[in-house]
Amino acid sequence: MTKVVGVRFRSAGKIYYFGPGNLDVHAGMHVIVETARGVEMGTVMTEPKVVPEDEVIAPLKPVIRIATEADEKTVERNREKEKEAFRICLEKIAKHKLEMKLVEAEYTFDNNKLLFYFTADGRIDFRELVKDLAAVFRTRIELRQIGVRDETKIMGGIGICGRELCCNTYLAEFAPVSIKMAKEQNLSLNPTKISGVCGRLMCCLKNEEETYEYLNSRLPNNGDYVTTSDGLKGQVSSVNVLRQTVKVLVDVDDEKEIREYRVDELRFKPRRRKENVKLSAQELKELSALEDKGGKSRIDDAK
Repeated sequence: MTKVVGVRFRSAGKIYYFGPGNLDVHAGMHVIVETARGVEMGTVMTEPKVVPEDEVIAPLKPVIRIATEADEKTVERNREKEKEAFRICLEKIAKHKLEMKLVEAEYTFDNNKLLFYFTADGRIDFRELVKDLAAVFRTRIELRQIGVRDETKIMGGIGICGRELCCNTYLAEFAPVSIKMAKEQNLSLNPTKISGVCGRLMCCLKNEEETYEYLNSRLPNNGDYVTTSDGLKGQVSSVNVLRQTVKVLVDVDDEKEIREYRVDELRFKPRRRKENVKLSAQELKELSALEDKGGKSRIDDAK
C-alpha cells in the first residue's frame, strides 16, 4: 500500500498524485513538489489516502515541503514577471511577423523555464523568435501551440447559459463531443446555438447524453405505427422525451383524432440507438468545423 495526495497546479486543471511522506498535508494547502517541468507549487485537492501499489503510476514523486510565506511571495513575483514577459513576446512576434496569437506566458516556480502558449491556424516556424526570447530572458524558453478549447480554458468567460465556462471552473479534461449528441437531444443544429465561446460544440452536450439516449430508446419514432392501451392503432405524431409521452393520430368513429398517451400505454417495436446520425450536405458543411474529438488538455503537462 502507498500513501498519496492529489495536487492541482491550475484552476480546473488535472489532479496529479504525489507521495506526502511524513508531511502533515491537508486539502487546501499549498505544497512544493517536483514535476517533469521542474519544481512547482500546487494546491492539495484531496486528503492523503492509501492505495494499492499497482494503482500508482510510477515513479511517484514526493512532496518536497509545505509552501512557506517566501514561496507564496515567489509565486506572486512570477505572476508579475509573466505580465512583462507577455508584453515583450508580443513585440517579438510582431517584429518577426508571425501569424500566431499569444495566449499566456508562464514561469515555472524555480524560474528555470518560461513557457508561452499560443494558437495558430497551422505550423509556425518560431526558431528565430525563441532565440530572441532566450537572449532577453536568459532562461529556457518553450513555445507551445494549443487549441481553441485550451485557449478558452485559460482565458475563461461567460457561456450562453449566463454562468462561468465549465472548462474554466471544473472540467479537468475535455470530453469528446459530437453532432450525434445534439441530434439525440433534439436541439437545433444551428451552429450559433450549439457552439460555445471557443467555437466548438458545447462541452455540456455531454452532460445529459446518456439520459437522453436511454429515454429516446424507450420511445417510438415520429411516423411509427403503435397500438394503444384502449385497442386503437395509430401513427405517432410527436413525442415528449422528458415527459415520456406520445401523441398518436388515431381513427375514432371514422374521424382522425390526436390523443396523448404515456409510453407504457403503447405497444411498439423499441427503436435502436443510432450510432450514426444522417445530416444533409448543408448541415455537414456548417457543422463540420464544430465537432471536436476532445482528449487531454495540452496546457496540462505530465507532472
